[in-house]
Amino acid sequence: MSSDFESYEQDFAVLTADITGRIGRVPKLLGDEKKQMVANIEKQLEEARELLEQMELEVREIPPQSRGMYSSRMRSYKQEMGKLEADFKRSRIAYSDEVRNELLGDDGNSSENQRAHLLDNTERLERSSRRLEAGYQIAVETEHGFPPVQPIAEEGRVVLAEHAGCARGTSWPTQSLWSSII
Repeated sequence: MSSDFESYEQDFAVLTADITGRIGRVPKLLGDEKKQMVANIEKQLEEARELLEQMELEVREIPPQSRGMYSSRMRSYKQEMGKLEADFKRSRIAYSDEVRNELLGDDGNSSENQRAHLLDNTERLERSSRRLEAGYQIAVETEHGFPPVQPIAEEGRVVLAEHAGCARGTSWPTQSLWSSII
């Protein structure tokens, strides 16, 4: 049984090496050539998955005392397969000019449109900044611009203190009110 497993291992190694080489060429291809290469790689990936399934069946038939070594190899092959699939996915959407232009909708006028849009946004940002500055100035003037309010507040505290003294004989809780004001 292990000879079948080793045969599958060799087939898997050859197949993954071929897939890796093809994946590296995909971003450089264009049009129908790229589509054909992608289709071929997809078929090879399916073959690799089938080989993994066959290998897994072989591992299940191996006696339990020697199954551990083969199981760890299977985990390694599955990880390699996952990496191949991820690399293939990335290579299909590689940053070729054709794909980039298609995704970004790049045409001859886009740089002019982008420049106009950038200028509009810059002007809007400057207007907002001026409004914020004006609001800040108003806040500063309001904070420091009303000095007569302070003496009026002091007078109010004095009046409250006088009335609190008059009300000491009543049941009204003036002491707690007075302490919360001061």
